[in-house]
Amino acid sequence: MSIKTIGVLGSGSMGGGIAHLAAVQGFKIVLCDVEQRFVEGAVKRISGFLDKSIAKQKMTVQEKEEVLQRITLTTNMEDLATVDLVIEAIFEDLEVKKSAFAKLDKICPPQTIFGSNTSSMSITTLASATSRPEKVVGMHFFNPPLIMRLVEVIRGYYTSDETVKLASDAALAMGKTPVVVKKDTPGFIVNRIMMPQFLEAIRIVEEGIASPADIDTAVKLGLNYPMGPFELMDFTGVEISVHVGDYLFNESKDMKWNPPQTIKSLVRAGRLGKKTGGGWFDYDK
Repeated sequence: MSIKTIGVLGSGSMGGGIAHLAAVQGFKIVLCDVEQRFVEGAVKRISGFLDKSIAKQKMTVQEKEEVLQRITLTTNMEDLATVDLVIEAIFEDLEVKKSAFAKLDKICPPQTIFGSNTSSMSITTLASATSRPEKVVGMHFFNPPLIMRLVEVIRGYYTSDETVKLASDAALAMGKTPVVVKKDTPGFIVNRIMMPQFLEAIRIVEEGIASPADIDTAVKLGLNYPMGPFELMDFTGVEISVHVGDYLFNESKDMKWNPPQTIKSLVRAGRLGKKTGGGWFDYDK
């Protein structure tokens, strides 16, 4: 089996970015979301990025049109019945994702592979909503998908070697470097390492040791990270860190994963980062 057509479920920053990335690399894409305005918004963003490539002479106008022609927009999940691989990139809620996988299982033929872009949730649990657990795999792209080079390929309890290879090959064909997560563990590799850094940075602020800005500066200059923890939380969405922390805490009951009150208060106040004009820092909307 070779993967030629990819369905992307969810057209937000991650889903739209994955669709863009795959279409540029020659895959046919079926981009699906619950409302037409969402998929049209994704294509508008993709078109804008392609225009920047044209301005930098990295792409021609004709090549842009060819990329856009490879993307089919839909609000009907039934249209994903023709794809070889579905990459789910919807809201980071386990029950919502399970419901989506159960619907896909009824729509797609038995050979279709299901990938999830979840950043921390159990692939085995998602696979349990289907009749094909051997064909369910994690494909965790990083934000923004066009720039970040890594894809975590996560093996669920029943995921077959063939599925892992096909998912890894698809990531390679998109120009990414896949790493295989051999055990379905909460947080996988990157978030299991990164989340303790986020949470400890917040606790340093709560203890009055340093400000978010100074912590970011210390991390960037002292550890040579491209972004500090507070910048990164604002970039990816403050609520995502709360969701991931809550999930890790609920799975392990280890208090080290429990998100501090300060970040919960930010989310309750609607300060989700750059996308809302303010998170740990203030931004122009």
